Amino acid sequence: MSACAAILGCSGPALTPEEAAFFREVQPWGFIVFGRNIQAPDQLRRLTDDLRATVGREDAPVLIDQEGGRVARLKPPHWPSYPAARTYGRLPADKRAPTARLGARLIAHDLAAVGVSVDCLPVLDLPEAGSHEVIGDRAYAETPGEVAALGRAAAEGLLEGGVLPVLKHMPGHGRARADSHRQLPVVDAGREELAARDFAPFRELADLPMAMTAHVVYASIDPERPATTSRRCFDEVIRGAIGFEGLVMSDDLAMEALSGPLSGRADAAFEAGCDVVLHGTGRMSEVRELAHGLRPLSGRAAERAEAALARLRLPQPFEAAAARASFEAALQGALA
Repeated sequence: MSACAAILGCSGPALTPEEAAFFREVQPWGFIVFGRNIQAPDQLRRLTDDLRATVGREDAPVLIDQEGGRVARLKPPHWPSYPAARTYGRLPADKRAPTARLGARLIAHDLAAVGVSVDCLPVLDLPEAGSHEVIGDRAYAETPGEVAALGRAAAEGLLEGGVLPVLKHMPGHGRARADSHRQLPVVDAGREELAARDFAPFRELADLPMAMTAHVVYASIDPERPATTSRRCFDEVIRGAIGFEGLVMSDDLAMEALSGPLSGRADAAFEAGCDVVLHGTGRMSEVRELAHGLRPLSGRAAERAEAALARLRLPQPFEAAAARASFEAALQGALA
């Protein structure tokens, strides 16, 4: 049975019989875990194994948002904490990229041990004065070149550790003045300004395998639809000006920036150009409603998904304890 073009969440730290049966029937391409799904390393490893068992694919991707700072699903005491992205941008210039890369390599080490194969990192959004704090210190820096350099370093660290990176939030959430979890942001900047700043880091990293959309309206491109559901934004910007040819997933369809029934949101995202849609709440009532709008993973989308998973490699040799000591010393020494 072919995979369905969806990434889905579950409700708790173990699969319920209803969830397992549903996943066996629907065959989502991948899964995503959140804090509600995580208690301890052994428990999380069982959950990721069980998720893959429901679809019968050992390579089914399991995603997480493990950025560091405010956005971290793996937390002490079982896992170490990591700084927000902006911390790296504040280091001395010669320390920034190596430390960002090492931090991501350590995150990958943590993730691979519990069966998580995809991290929704790096954040390539560029904050602007007056923008909503939803991005804030999740951004590496305030210039496109620095964001691209540190984003590249983080992506390479993940890949070295056997974890796929996801660029977000394409084509740029940084200047939004609203949190798309709560409402639909509208960006009024002109195309030239967007191309020069917001789109630039994504363009520099367009060779990477996966990206996530922004639920943001760019009025100079499509004044009616956010990027996630805008064919114009896909054709002219994501696949056009940015030149991204990898797999594009939607941001979470349950977010309040989008409106209408979940099945309709999924259909609109597919029509715009999303290869895969993501829904993370784990509420079965929502997921069953979403299922009416889901599609098989086929054609060019299936090719992109296959190409993304082909970028996974076994982790390179790595002395985690020594690397962590070096990482912490770099942060402490540079920020003292």
